Amino acid sequence: MVIADMWFDPKCPWAWIASRWLLEVERVRDVRVRFHVMSLAMLNDGRADLEEWYREWLKDAWGPVRVAVAAERKCGNEALRDLYTALGTRIHLDREPLGRELYAAALAEAGLPVELADAAGSTEHDEALRLSHHAGLDPVGEDLGTPTIHVPGPDGRTIAFFGPVVSPVPRGEAAGRLWDGVLLTAGTEGFSELKRARTRPAVS
Repeated sequence: MVIADMWFDPKCPWAWIASRWLLEVERVRDVRVRFHVMSLAMLNDGRADLEEWYREWLKDAWGPVRVAVAAERKCGNEALRDLYTALGTRIHLDREPLGRELYAAALAEAGLPVELADAAGSTEHDEALRLSHHAGLDPVGEDLGTPTIHVPGPDGRTIAFFGPVVSPVPRGEAAGRLWDGVLLTAGTEGFSELKRARTRPAVS
């Protein structure tokens, strides 16, 4: 059994697609995914070179990550699996506006205390968020974001990488083949980048 640790921001559509891909991988490979929280708002805090549309997009990005971290702290890491699905379905598929109503509904669906929705407007768990954020991103470089994935390598070292950025979600054996290729590529000593221009929008 391979444990794949993925860091996500609930608002990021590319992280959402990658997370659904990883759940497909679980069905066709001996893999178990653990989810962790990072924050695009934290990553870009204080940056003056952001495009205006992205600056606007980030304004409400603190809420969902704070709710997710609060849930993890209160209920344990496993709580993130169902909560991320409940949040992501509402954000990326149903296109619901971010806010307490969305957070409360997602928490209820995941069987978690609804009052954790109040964490969206609180800085109480920001230090825990910061620690989780850096645990995921520091091994791949702070100029990158999400999806970020860590897997144990055959020689004992951790293979950490950003991506894959893919759309739509690969399903079934196609998901497994992508997993095999990503591990082979990212696990190559000294490998750092493979990229081409995006040709499709983020579609689950």
